[in-house]
Amino acid sequence: MREVTLGGSALVVPALGVGCMRLTDVRTAADIVLRAIDRGITLFDTADYYGQGASETTLGLSLSRGHRDRATLVTKTGIVHRTGAPPTVTGRPADIRAACEGSLRRLMTDRIDLYLLARVDRTVPIEESVGAMVELVTEGKVRHIGLCEAAPGTLRRAAAVHGLAALQSEYALWERHVENGILDACTELGIGFIACRPLGLGLLAGATVDPASLPHEDWRRRDPRFEPAHLAHNAGLALQLRRLATAHHMTAAQLSLAWLADKGVVALAGMRQEKHLTENAAAMSMRLPQELRAQLDSLFRPGSTGGARYAPLLLDLIDQHSS
Repeated sequence: MREVTLGGSALVVPALGVGCMRLTDVRTAADIVLRAIDRGITLFDTADYYGQGASETTLGLSLSRGHRDRATLVTKTGIVHRTGAPPTVTGRPADIRAACEGSLRRLMTDRIDLYLLARVDRTVPIEESVGAMVELVTEGKVRHIGLCEAAPGTLRRAAAVHGLAALQSEYALWERHVENGILDACTELGIGFIACRPLGLGLLAGATVDPASLPHEDWRRRDPRFEPAHLAHNAGLALQLRRLATAHHMTAAQLSLAWLADKGVVALAGMRQEKHLTENAAAMSMRLPQELRAQLDSLFRPGSTGGARYAPLLLDLIDQHSS
């Protein structure tokens, strides 16, 4: 398993981690978690708002029988979901502290290895939000801190308060927005990068997606890239990806993950089945020839994907405009 040192921190993690958003079934989670660890996939990423805390609880139970020290726990806060209301963002110091205490209880641990603020609260100076996270580091409740979906200017202001181990944002073959200054800012500031949604919510892993048949709570029902106006085009890109992968004796998922691994970032993939653990872990040892990388860059050139990565309401919650 490839390893990555996150930025200028001392936190060394595998280049592949488990995204735990949908890891809420206690009956199967423990087996998947332990099988992942046995393959060297020891990073687990969750959040206090995944399943209203259910993901953290499930992960905590899965690691509670002597396995905690074998894992790197990443969790996030800052997004508030209320029944019947659109999501909101909070970076208030009191909210961050209370959220951390709740996450520690659900995860059944005395420390969080990497604590991330999931969204930048534009009503609270980022220095205050980061300052609250630094207090948690001082108290030993958190080892390292970072941000999600932050613009370069915000990263610079935050890093002036305390070193950030990581920035997490969507990064995949079909979503390259972080290449427009964000990755450069991370390099400049010594911040590691964690890529969420590396498999395009399944589309880049070879899945055939019919949004109309998905459960109501499935995220893809609200993702513009899966709307009828864009899905056929995006599925066509995914088909060409599968053909390239097959020609190189890989699966589409492996090709997508190996491309990210070559970038030196950490990729988070949802892996709820044994075959996905095996397939994705194997991708970390694959090296892509220059010609194949060039073909991928040509296929997924900027602007090639149809649809924005979030609906307008959710896109408005992202820190996009700080210079």
